[in-house]
Amino acid sequence: MAHDVLPLLLAWLAGCALGAFFFGGLWWTVRRGLAAPNPALWIFPSALLRLGVVLAGFYAVAGGDWRRLVACLVGFLLARQITVRLTREAHHEP
Repeated sequence: MAHDVLPLLLAWLAGCALGAFFFGGLWWTVRRGLAAPNPALWIFPSALLRLGVVLAGFYAVAGGDWRRLVACLVGFLLARQITVRLTREAHHEP
């Protein structure tokens, strides 16, 4: 039983890490892009890098197992929720 749960837990943790990278990177890019004279030079390369890393990460974590893919996606979405909450609080600080 425990040997069935461990790969799913690791996939979930990997999804959390991928989500933190993707959404944290998005937040950082938007902040940098708003202050840049040419925002496209920040936003487009950042989007390609973040998307490439996340897609490769999902592919590697899933390893052909749909359950690991779903666990990774759940972790990714949880990281999104956490990032939104943290950045919203950071934005409203005095």
